[in-house]
Amino acid sequence: MSFNPFSCRGSNRTELIVETIQRIGGFLSTFGSSLILSDIAKKVRNGKETDPYQRIMVGMSIFDILYSFFLFFLGTWMAPVETGSLWAKGNMASCTAQGFFFMFGGSGEVFYQGAISLNIWLLIVFGWKQDKFAEKVEKPMHIIIITLTFLLAGIPLAFQNYGPACGGCRITTIRAKCSDTDVENMLCKLRGNERVGAVVAKIRGSFLVLVLVFSTVTMVWVYLHVKRQEKRNKQYVFRGSAQDRQKESERIRKILFLYTLSLYFAYGPLFVFVIVAPTQTLFSIFRILGPTLGFFNMLVYFLPNCLKYQKDHPGTWLVTAYFRVVCPCPSGMCGGKKEDMEDAPEMNFAKFNAANEQTHPLSNDTQP
Repeated sequence: MSFNPFSCRGSNRTELIVETIQRIGGFLSTFGSSLILSDIAKKVRNGKETDPYQRIMVGMSIFDILYSFFLFFLGTWMAPVETGSLWAKGNMASCTAQGFFFMFGGSGEVFYQGAISLNIWLLIVFGWKQDKFAEKVEKPMHIIIITLTFLLAGIPLAFQNYGPACGGCRITTIRAKCSDTDVENMLCKLRGNERVGAVVAKIRGSFLVLVLVFSTVTMVWVYLHVKRQEKRNKQYVFRGSAQDRQKESERIRKILFLYTLSLYFAYGPLFVFVIVAPTQTLFSIFRILGPTLGFFNMLVYFLPNCLKYQKDHPGTWLVTAYFRVVCPCPSGMCGGKKEDMEDAPEMNFAKFNAANEQTHPLSNDTQP
């Protein structure tokens, strides 16, 4: 199978810049998601309690590693040499693998991003405990997400719809000049089913839009709900744990806002590309920002512990706090012993609403 050499980014200079930056982003995203997995695995080994939120983060991180590593970090290294793309070293087999993980990992991490919004929404707005979420929602949620991602990635694989396109490999139909006709410049299909590819791409795009809209709606809903609680509580004298739950709701609301912001930052250009204006400039921007989701999720995930570290160590910069929390210093470098930091409350939502099993948060524990 032969291809005509091409560069779809306007110039060799632009192609070099995009490929270099996306590889850096792919490495950072893979690294960030690996840190999340490592932290949760360490908790499990040490017998610490985990909750649906952290198990959702495990699923999201695994999908992000597959997505960021194969699509963004390896990039054109997996594209067929015949394409003439910058640094292309692969063949159709490696290209197919990259296309599969593009659909599988990319779809999975978006679905799990929506799962975080669902989890926090039910906790804060409807007063669920994590035990209730685990019992009624978590298992079918994981099954649905994994099944959908396998279908979205597997159907194009069955129809040979993965191929080189603009340096990377994704759903496409490969065409070349026909060899059995005298008509000049007539193209014949060599690989893939155009109709199947178009349908799967539209379904995936629809899911992306749905998750973005759902995450936005839940974020606004949670914000307004906590705001109403805050106004209501000003009219009451606190008694018991109502004030603590209010503060915890505000902290978890901030976590949801930051996760949603990360999703928009990474997938916003692709959303505009799919819905509004499919231009090559927007796609290049997505290739640069797309691999940042795992890294920013890592920053949000560890943020509560970093803020706690700053509180316990006044004068510490946030960057330094991240370094201390994410990479605890080895034995002998922290005053003679390794630092052992306890998690901040927002690192685990298992205790949220736990003391309020029968009633909605803030419905009791207050008096006029």
